[in-house]
Amino acid sequence: MDKTVLNEVFELLRTIKAVDSESEFSRDWLGRGECYLRTLRFKKAKPSVATIAICASKLQHYGNQLVHDGKHHWIGERFLTLSQECHAQINQQSMAKWL
Repeated sequence: MDKTVLNEVFELLRTIKAVDSESEFSRDWLGRGECYLRTLRFKKAKPSVATIAICASKLQHYGNQLVHDGKHHWIGERFLTLSQECHAQINQQSMAKWL
């Protein structure tokens, strides 16, 4: 698996203790099985557009909520930035299919 925005999301979530493992991240933030990221790495594959979209949506949802919380404003801003990066990756992968 190439270095993707999902790696950045996972590292942030692990740093803020929102997830403990790749398995938890795959299940709770990507809507996939517990071995999803491990499988991508093993097969040297890219995450699906659908998977990135699920993550982007969740980041945007929680980002919008946290941005209004004075204590966690910075996390909300980071979530929203990562959501935009997810959308950029979705666009890039989609264009590669139709170009």
